[in-house]
Amino acid sequence: MPWPEIQVSLMRLPNGEGLPLPAYATPGAAGLDIVSAEAVTLAPGGRHAVATGFAVAIPPGYEIQVRPRSGLALKHGITCLNTPGTIDSDYRGEVRIILANLGSDAFPIARGDRIAQLVPAPVQKARFTEVASLDETQRGSGGFGSTGL
Repeated sequence: MPWPEIQVSLMRLPNGEGLPLPAYATPGAAGLDIVSAEAVTLAPGGRHAVATGFAVAIPPGYEIQVRPRSGLALKHGITCLNTPGTIDSDYRGEVRIILANLGSDAFPIARGDRIAQLVPAPVQKARFTEVASLDETQRGSGGFGSTGL
């Protein structure tokens, strides 16, 4: 059964000329690999909003989540901050990926290197209603770690 698809318009920017479009690496992949449109070196503990060379128009009712690449995270300590990041349907600027180096060595990123994944997702809108009290649950107000060992 084919997976459902949404149509996302992509505008290549001048700094993205010659780079591949976001693409799925395998038929079962959930995320589209994206590449860097610039060369940059991330110092240990450093972070940078890496240019991708494109902008998108996402249909209303959807977002695109930005997620780290597992191989970069495991092998080099490179991750995306604000993960998963959200690209809103009304944003039209260049997609930039906030990468951070949690490793102990400087990490060079070359133009064209795969840096992150994009995962389209439906958005559920919420409306908040103020109430005087909330219903009781077994957990109650137990916070961080309250359901652990």
